[in-house]
Amino acid sequence: MHPRKLLKIINIKVMANHKSALKRIRQTEKRKEHNKYYAKSMRNALRDFRALADKKAAEEKFPKLASLIDKLVKKNIIHKNKAANLKSKMAKQVSTL
Repeated sequence: MHPRKLLKIINIKVMANHKSALKRIRQTEKRKEHNKYYAKSMRNALRDFRALADKKAAEEKFPKLASLIDKLVKKNIIHKNKAANLKSKMAKQVSTL
């Protein structure tokens, strides 16, 4: 099947005229889904962390969550400054509990 037809079947609007551009569109869609999954899982983890009321539990979860955020920075899913801000806020929350 022709690549343009494949892209139309999966509802991707295509303006590209070259094979390489069509491939780039497919790659971008795939990467976007992948990044969205990891960003959402990070937001869910942050939400769960913010809901913690026990200081001991928060101190246990903090390094794991910080590690998760660092991995997302390494994969360029979130910006390093955003990660620093998130980790700073989490540390502040742990200290105020």
